[in-house]
Amino acid sequence: MLKTYKSSFKPNITPVSLDRYVPKVELKEYLKINDAIYEVDSKAENSMTFSRLLGCQYSDTLKKMDPDHLVALVTEVIPNYSCLVFCPTKKNCENVAEMICKFLSKEYLKHREKEKHEVIKNLKNISSGNLCPVLKRTIPFGVAYHHSGLTSDERKLLEEAYSKGVLCLFTCTSTLAAGVNLPARRVILRAPYVAKEFLKRNQYKQMIGRAGRAGIDSIGESILILQEKDKQQVLELISRPLENCYSHLVQEFTKGIQTLFLSLIGLKIATNLDDIYHFMCGTFFGVQQKILLKEKSLWEITVESLKYLTEKGLLQKDTIDKSKEEIQCSFNITKLGRASFKGTIDLAYCDILYGDLKKGLEGLVLESLLHLIYLTTPYDMASQCVPDWMIYFRQFSQLSPAEQNVAALLGVSENFIGKKASGQAIKKKVDKDIVNRLYLSFVLYTLLKETNIWSVSEKFNMPRGYIQSLLTGAASFSSCVLHFCEELDEFWVYRALLVELTKKLTYCVKAELIPLMEVTGVLEGRARQLYNAGYKSLMHLANANPEVLIRTIDHLSRRQAKQIVSSAKMLLHEKAEALQEEVEELLRLPSDFPSMEASSTEKA
Repeated sequence: MLKTYKSSFKPNITPVSLDRYVPKVELKEYLKINDAIYEVDSKAENSMTFSRLLGCQYSDTLKKMDPDHLVALVTEVIPNYSCLVFCPTKKNCENVAEMICKFLSKEYLKHREKEKHEVIKNLKNISSGNLCPVLKRTIPFGVAYHHSGLTSDERKLLEEAYSKGVLCLFTCTSTLAAGVNLPARRVILRAPYVAKEFLKRNQYKQMIGRAGRAGIDSIGESILILQEKDKQQVLELISRPLENCYSHLVQEFTKGIQTLFLSLIGLKIATNLDDIYHFMCGTFFGVQQKILLKEKSLWEITVESLKYLTEKGLLQKDTIDKSKEEIQCSFNITKLGRASFKGTIDLAYCDILYGDLKKGLEGLVLESLLHLIYLTTPYDMASQCVPDWMIYFRQFSQLSPAEQNVAALLGVSENFIGKKASGQAIKKKVDKDIVNRLYLSFVLYTLLKETNIWSVSEKFNMPRGYIQSLLTGAASFSSCVLHFCEELDEFWVYRALLVELTKKLTYCVKAELIPLMEVTGVLEGRARQLYNAGYKSLMHLANANPEVLIRTIDHLSRRQAKQIVSSAKMLLHEKAEALQEEVEELLRLPSDFPSMEASSTEKA
């Protein structure tokens, strides 16, 4: 038991106010109803006071295309200041960006024209010459959309251009408010909705909080556009306090309390019921338990969760000393529990994964990667997937006999997909999650063969950002499955296969580029340059002359060249050491090798 000591020493610390270092930015909140704009005022009777009428002359065409006067609102600010327009859906972001550009004057094209052309050029470079047609039309005006349909590289480029003022207007979804720090002079909320859900107070505050740039602007403005029918709800929204923060430890059952308990026991932080209960008392949920779950005590929740983990085969009760009271009863993690814990597998899927891997051993198809890809396709993404049945049928009909064998092993037939595509009734029941997961496996399999997100996006009619998220999720889950298999001897056959697949999913490039991309600072574009210049392996790079690299490879600095060579040498050295250890292990005499003395004793 650790002892705590009180000290008589009291440090003389004077509290420092940050106000004199961080300039305050005034945020003015406005509501727009029809042509009138009202300022939010908590002291006013209706929480708002009339500010002004929009004095804009709209043609009949413009009125039809822009009934909310977005063009008038954004042109009061851009291009000299930045503006964010939050839209309810991803499609709406793209439509609004295009609509605004249709009615902007040609003068906007001249503002930082060269830099905008550079942005378009860079977007093409990172996308193998491809460019979204919407961005192609909007970027020359300094406008772009921003949502999860973009790839991470596209988002990064657009965000940099916006931060530098090259782009002055983003039409975006609510996710931008929660993540990226992209402030603006004016923030416009297209509607008081996120998808079909009415805005919550904390979401509203998060969005309007983007208005005002500390150190750049002295003021920020937010304008919420609303219809008469939503007026009462919006007035309640702007006047009510922020929503309370509650623990989700029990609501997210398998990802929350059960994973926590498995980790506590796996790491030996707490192994008996009493210690686990006391740990729970110190959690955020433990503090809020009486509010969140009035019908059950914290003790009952702890006992039930441990019982569930034991019944699922992830934990085992210590039955050696039966005289112990229940409160002192210890728990040990089972092999399956340790595999799930080491692999960070969601406990909702650990037994399903075990079953899938077990079934895979009976007829693992190695003629193609499809079967292995299916086993590493994330379960949670499959449950959210809605297949396009015509595309599914088209892809299914192009499968090789070995690949069709994979589908047959999973219980998905071409006849079933064909009936779904033609809208026919189906009597035979097929597991929806398996069907969806196989569809996502087709996407990943095609992506690994073509290594081009754009062509796969077009082939499956999916946003390229979603495909990239699927690829990232699959690479991560493949690594998790690898760690899961490493803990279970029965799945040894998968280990080497999963190591290679994880690499392919992580880099998603032609196989010959993967060794080069293991080197620090070498991404796909650079790897391709090196490969075309004759540096086709780790050994080539480790023995390269940095000065020759600079002359051979375009846009490569001396520092980058030295870093590449140094990293390649280190990697090569590590691989050589690993092989040396393997050789020594093979040549070492086994510890259980029968000695001469033991043989003589047995004969006697």
